Amino acid sequence: MAEQTSSIISKVWGMCNVLRDDGVTYGDFLEQLTYLIFLKMADEYSRPPYNKSMGIPEGCSWTDMNTLKGSELEEKYRSILDTLGQQPGTLGKIFKQATNKINNIAILYRVVQMVNAENWVSMSSDVKGTIYEELLQKNAEDVKSGAGQYFTPRPLIKAMVKCIQPKPGETITDPCCGSGGFFLSALDYLTAPGRYPLDREQKEFLKNGTFFGNELVPNTYKMCLMNLYLHNVGDIYGEVPVTLGDALLMDPGYRVDIVLTNPPFGKKSSMTFTNEEGEQESEDLVYNRTDFWTTTSNKQFNFVQHINTLLKANGRAAVVLPDNVLFEGGAGETVRKKLLDTTDLHTILRLPTGIFYKPGVKANVLFFEKRPASAETQTKEIWYYDFRTNMHFTLKKNPMKEEDLDDFIRCYNPDNRHERRETWSEENPDGRFRRFSIDEILARDKLSLDIFWIKDKSLADLENLPDPDVLAGDIIENLQSAMTSFSELMATLTNE
Repeated sequence: MAEQTSSIISKVWGMCNVLRDDGVTYGDFLEQLTYLIFLKMADEYSRPPYNKSMGIPEGCSWTDMNTLKGSELEEKYRSILDTLGQQPGTLGKIFKQATNKINNIAILYRVVQMVNAENWVSMSSDVKGTIYEELLQKNAEDVKSGAGQYFTPRPLIKAMVKCIQPKPGETITDPCCGSGGFFLSALDYLTAPGRYPLDREQKEFLKNGTFFGNELVPNTYKMCLMNLYLHNVGDIYGEVPVTLGDALLMDPGYRVDIVLTNPPFGKKSSMTFTNEEGEQESEDLVYNRTDFWTTTSNKQFNFVQHINTLLKANGRAAVVLPDNVLFEGGAGETVRKKLLDTTDLHTILRLPTGIFYKPGVKANVLFFEKRPASAETQTKEIWYYDFRTNMHFTLKKNPMKEEDLDDFIRCYNPDNRHERRETWSEENPDGRFRRFSIDEILARDKLSLDIFWIKDKSLADLENLPDPDVLAGDIIENLQSAMTSFSELMATLTNE
């Protein structure tokens, strides 16, 4: 596996360098790979042992272009993109307004041959995911676009899915689904050998009735559709499971059993427009929705309210949210109070820094279940798992792995979360799993949920400090987080 991954990534990076010299960005290369890998995988699926019709129109298949060279290849590729973009359903959505951005004919031929040399269907999803995520990181670093913030680390996604335990026949949504990471992880969980003996009706529901979602970024939306379709979710000419646009604009009308999501980081929702002088200006978006508890321009609090709307009674959610959601006053306090009143907010996982593409992010996973209307506060206790204090991860040298979250999953106890045991005690103050009663929570200033109890060893033990690069990373994370907060404060003061 590691050897295969290394070999393919080496080819991809080699091509990246050539393309960069020719003026093609990482983002454009990623988009072209999406189209080419889709066509190659569709061709692979059409052959034994799959023998699956992928709905590709005649003259637009991989074999119609992969042996061509020069201007013939360029013309055929452009023609295929144009034809597929005019098809109905998922196929047309993936290729809508698709254009060839690799203008050097010789390089286009090399990229096609690179894709042609691999069997993508049989390739592990981890291999494909590594290729994509590393390209994504390069793109985020290259254009300072922060595109990586839309993509959640795979180990974290898998841990969230294991805790939620989706079941056959349940509906799942992600209102900001990125490339579909949560969907694919849930799909893997549901179809794991020996977990559920899915009958024909359940398999059909998994294909066409399980997943719903939104994505705001067009290119990422295309990647999501391709991922879902090539994992047998949705039909090539059927209803598209994911819609393109701002999920917060309105109540979509459907209700689901499960929400799994990581809303984009950043507090403000805004739109850019051109004023009368021809200058670009930004305006904060405030969503006046009758189903929301309060009106605010804070994107994170709006997503919390939106997720509450999406859930059925007794529906469950696992949501990645930044620290400010736990302590910010005003609308934040209102949202937290309503969340405690109307849902069972039973678990908060405090995440370490250094695991997201966007530096300076301090985030958490909130696990909650929506409850039927009642006069009583539905949250009775909150269990915290502190996975941040004294934990040090970096994207390159020390990335977070699946096994790093095994202890949290054991403590969460997905099979019966009502039978849990604290690992913290007076005798073991460094225990990471601790229970707080609702009375303790309600007594806190502004209903702050921002709770830590483990001592930071780097402050107490100067002889055993982390490696210099880890310390430098922590300093950068904290400085960038502070700068983000100051920038948001300045923007707020300027607009008042």
